[in-house]
Amino acid sequence: MSFTRTLRAVGGAVVAGALLFAAAPIASADQMRSDQWPLQKFNSGSIWNISTGKGITVAVLDSPVDGSHADLTGNVLQGKNFITGSGPADNGTGDDADHGTAMASIIAGHGHGAGGADGVKGLAPDSKILPVAVPDGSAGPFDFASALRYAVDQGAKVVNMSFGNGESSISPDEQQAVDYARKHDVLLVAATGNEGVSTPAIPAAVPGVLAVGAVDEHGVIWKKSNFGPHVKLTAPGVNIRSAGSVVDVNGKYRSANGTSDSTAYVSAAAALLRAKFPDLTAGQIANRLIKTASLPADQQGTSLPDQHYGYGSINPLSALTKDVPAGSKDGPFPAVGGGSSGPSSDPSSAAGDNSGNLTIQSHKGLSAPFIILMLVVVVVLLVIVVVVVMVVKKKNRRNGPPPGGFGGPGGPGGFMPYQQQPPYQQQPGAPGSYPQGPPTQPPGQ
Repeated sequence: MSFTRTLRAVGGAVVAGALLFAAAPIASADQMRSDQWPLQKFNSGSIWNISTGKGITVAVLDSPVDGSHADLTGNVLQGKNFITGSGPADNGTGDDADHGTAMASIIAGHGHGAGGADGVKGLAPDSKILPVAVPDGSAGPFDFASALRYAVDQGAKVVNMSFGNGESSISPDEQQAVDYARKHDVLLVAATGNEGVSTPAIPAAVPGVLAVGAVDEHGVIWKKSNFGPHVKLTAPGVNIRSAGSVVDVNGKYRSANGTSDSTAYVSAAAALLRAKFPDLTAGQIANRLIKTASLPADQQGTSLPDQHYGYGSINPLSALTKDVPAGSKDGPFPAVGGGSSGPSSDPSSAAGDNSGNLTIQSHKGLSAPFIILMLVVVVVLLVIVVVVVMVVKKKNRRNGPPPGGFGGPGGPGGFMPYQQQPPYQQQPGAPGSYPQGPPTQPPGQ
């Protein structure tokens, strides 16, 4: 069974180039580029004036990649083939390389022809792809640990994992590889899967991995996008035009639905940010993506993270331009080796505002400086009380006690600390198209 066919359930529901174009002639340059609606939605022209992902290597753990494709030539490194156990992974052909080629083109395609106007273009067109070919799962679950370690050792700053390995729990070797990647400041991005179920998939559900679901052109969740409390972000994953290694009526191109494609867009956005903000950690890059994400209009006011939308759909231009505090080095992830089932340092509650951008509200406890200030004030008040008592007693020794004794009713007023605001409670949003249980509200940063 080919890697593409296997990943239809987990990484990409391929529409075999015929979803909208079955009877079309070979696509014109204008048509091909206009088919890439995410680039228009993201305002890619403005993005590329700021960052193109130059200098960033994105590892694609997938099927082999057709590095000779006209839209990818020069942007694909040799990589390694963990299917055969040796040899490069940039020389894939035919059906066995279709899925990996598609993911590579969404990330780093540069088009071809005059000005790169023909073919497809990736969101980070100057980034480099490190193809790391992994088994297709036809022989059962596979261990991706060695492939992930290889990607890290080759200098990848982002790892795209548009697959599920068929297991519901991670192996010790895989967990160690994930920790290894995070200790080397590598951002791991994985697809949630395409069955429309809440069953966690590996590697997406592993703490420390950025799990991505799929939305359509209107920002509405795709009905087959898997969900759950581990979902962090969504991105375009419906009617996605990309390069391929199988020739159809449009040439070597394809159209697909799936969380594979949405994961590739998040990896590309991460590459743009890593090029623009080289001093930010992988966790801080994820944090910037999360804090600039948005929800569709009918989901405004939804308590976040939502089990379908996570913190919302990525806005790469906002992530590149908005003033977002760096935050902790781990960002929305638990500390390396924490082993928790969910983030321990997620951004606190987030809600969509009228503009569709997320407003992150922070709910922190009393800070150490504030507690010290409270203690100082209490001590000062106690000293004042003692002085007053001593003065009154001295006076009473001279003049005798006043009627009724000292102080009368009541007494010195108590110290009232600064009144904290109660945790921000968000109103439930309008019912979505896809029923869900109560979303998980993370603790504050």
